[in-house]
Amino acid sequence: MKKLKICYGKIVYGISYRRVSFLVRNLIALFLLVNVSSFANANSKRKPNILYIFTDDQSIRTLSCYPEAHPWIRTPNIDKLAEKGVRFSTCYTGAKCVPSRGNALTGMLQHNYDKSTTYWPVEFRKQGYYTGMIGKWHWNVPRHKETWDWSAVYEHYLPGNSHNYYWDQSLRINGDTLLKLEKYSTDAYTDMTLEFLKERAQEKDKPWYFWLCYGGVHGPHTPADRHIGSYENTPEVKNPKDIFAPRPDKPEHMVNLETFKKDPVTGKPMKKNRTLDSWVKQYNEAVRSIDEGIGKIMTTLEETGQLENTIVVFSSDQGYAWGQHGYNLKIAPYDANLLAPLIFVRPNDFPQNKVCNIPVNGTDIIATFHSLCNIQPSQKLDGRDLTELIYKPKADSWNNESMVQLYTGLIYGNDTIKSELEKAHKTDDWSKFIVHRNTGTKAWMMLQTGKYKYVRYIYKDYIEELYDLENDPEELTNLAVKLEYKVRLRKMREQLLKEFRAKNCRFLDLLPEPVEKNM
Repeated sequence: MKKLKICYGKIVYGISYRRVSFLVRNLIALFLLVNVSSFANANSKRKPNILYIFTDDQSIRTLSCYPEAHPWIRTPNIDKLAEKGVRFSTCYTGAKCVPSRGNALTGMLQHNYDKSTTYWPVEFRKQGYYTGMIGKWHWNVPRHKETWDWSAVYEHYLPGNSHNYYWDQSLRINGDTLLKLEKYSTDAYTDMTLEFLKERAQEKDKPWYFWLCYGGVHGPHTPADRHIGSYENTPEVKNPKDIFAPRPDKPEHMVNLETFKKDPVTGKPMKKNRTLDSWVKQYNEAVRSIDEGIGKIMTTLEETGQLENTIVVFSSDQGYAWGQHGYNLKIAPYDANLLAPLIFVRPNDFPQNKVCNIPVNGTDIIATFHSLCNIQPSQKLDGRDLTELIYKPKADSWNNESMVQLYTGLIYGNDTIKSELEKAHKTDDWSKFIVHRNTGTKAWMMLQTGKYKYVRYIYKDYIEELYDLENDPEELTNLAVKLEYKVRLRKMREQLLKEFRAKNCRFLDLLPEPVEKNM
């Protein structure tokens, strides 16, 4: 039998071009179908990489992809993440550096873990993941041998290292030697991340999880030299409406709280002889190196062929208030203090340029990692799986439990919190129970469902807070003191107890009764 010879545009051995073309097209289609199918099957079995970028004290107001941002902010690379993925408008990752990292490492809320709780990447490692992290730690011990294949940890607690957020910083490499950084820390973290990504590109069959914990933009909010003064000639920052006291319908510790003082001559808010405007601009100048670093990281993922199979998540440990409600801090249960950015990206998989308005928290992110990677957690997680919301960001009918968060200072675990509450009840001395030394902020529990946010303080004889975030996004009017919202208030109080009881909160019976104050 003669072999079929195909010459483009000619008739060979009596077979017409049209007939040959038909046969070739079908053979090619069959070949592609088999190979694409095989590739899809192989790719579906291959677990995705996860790059979790976790900045420090970074408010949504620092990112131009968020409508709350100052109008002069420019973060083009993070904006591209939002354009290529799903941006969450309301993310309460945590309330302070340490507990927020505890949430991120355990996938649990503050009442359910302590410093002996296993970190969830241990299970990913058992399931074949190569695990790594770089940057700020600020929670217990890194447990390198158990949790990480590679780590470069900024041990915040080391003498002489605690204030070196940006310069002269030392990193603990793989739980062993200290490496003194010779450059601005944000740039150094980026460079080391690029090396990690290039190395992992050589191991194509082994998925990885990498937690990049930038120290920026934590105080002292130091920009890279190249960015100092880059926002100097932009319009002046607008003063928050309630930057100055009094606030009569707020909890007691907030009525006269003023971190910024009014200049008697200019009337401008001042702190340490500097205006609010200058502080906020310096803070945002420090964000620019993070944005540049993310641009380099995304380019490297693409150049090394890893972008298509990598889930990139960008967030922060919490937000940061600049004068709102009198604060220059995080920890308080207000959006101005807490809201962190959250963006999920996976090319050719997740929707692009979408926004989800359903409130989420930091433990939800960890639960979602497990779901997206099809890994069963080794211990019960407190978060909700956000996978459905990522693929359908406008799923307003998403039927899930309400978003909850709590802050109990530096006290962790049901047993310890319960013990402290018992002590306070016995002595009737609440002055030593989880009170922030500079602002008087008390421990709190928070519930957000629909347009309402409810806050209950873990403190004797204290009022609650209730806000209609749709009509009062700046949380200026506490509805908990309004007689007409009494029924709504009690309903929210009951809902909070129900949600926390479902999450194994064992100190609810010891909560001091709130005071109902009507105005």
